Amino acid sequence: MTVKHQLNVASSVLASTLSSWRGGGAGRADFRQPPQAPVLYEFEASPYCRLVREVATALHLDLDIRPCPKGGTRFRPEAERLGGKQQFPLLLDPNTGAMMYESADIIDYLFRTYAGRPTPARYRPNRWHVAAGLASTVSRGLRGLKALPSRPAGQPLVLWSFEASPYSRLVRERLSELELPYRLCNLGKERWQDIGPATFRLQRGPYTPIAGGKREEFLRTYGRVQVPYLEDPNTGARLFESEDILAYLNTTYAL
Repeated sequence: MTVKHQLNVASSVLASTLSSWRGGGAGRADFRQPPQAPVLYEFEASPYCRLVREVATALHLDLDIRPCPKGGTRFRPEAERLGGKQQFPLLLDPNTGAMMYESADIIDYLFRTYAGRPTPARYRPNRWHVAAGLASTVSRGLRGLKALPSRPAGQPLVLWSFEASPYSRLVRERLSELELPYRLCNLGKERWQDIGPATFRLQRGPYTPIAGGKREEFLRTYGRVQVPYLEDPNTGARLFESEDILAYLNTTYAL
């Protein structure tokens, strides 16, 4: 890992700390995805969008992300056609026909619809959560805020991530800046033994995820549980390691 990337990761750790590591997971391991992934128009640097992504991780809910950074031309106009204004986040749920703005409304909807309960206090938006989100964005040098010149992707990419992961944040920021659509597969922690990097966890002995959870399925498919993990159906690329993924995105899509 280069020194530049190490510093990048360090500031991302600070961003997660400022947000109290919300969006780490510790939700229901047996959650089952709805037939279709809800679609979220958003951009990585927005503290309001961050609140929604934190909840998606807590619910283990996958989302189809349509990045709408400042100056973006791919999905911002589309979002405006659908909702009548350029305001983010904007959620469309093809499973119910729901469409809504406002992070608080979206969060309440997700908990009611996919957890069958009111929003827990930890995820109920308030001014302190927004302020912490703004501080996180500033600590990252406003990465993920503005669109960069890029080539379009014919098919959406697939990113396994969880919101509080410092390494995953680096990749989501670049996907946002490059306006690359992607399926966000949330691989949040399902219990305290999941804490730690792939090579070292608090659980003693071989790492064994909870039976029936997304982590067990991921381990069975890919041989380890580590995020970020990116798949690009346009090229066949499959990559772990945030530094390698960033280099790939820059080479393949950045202009």
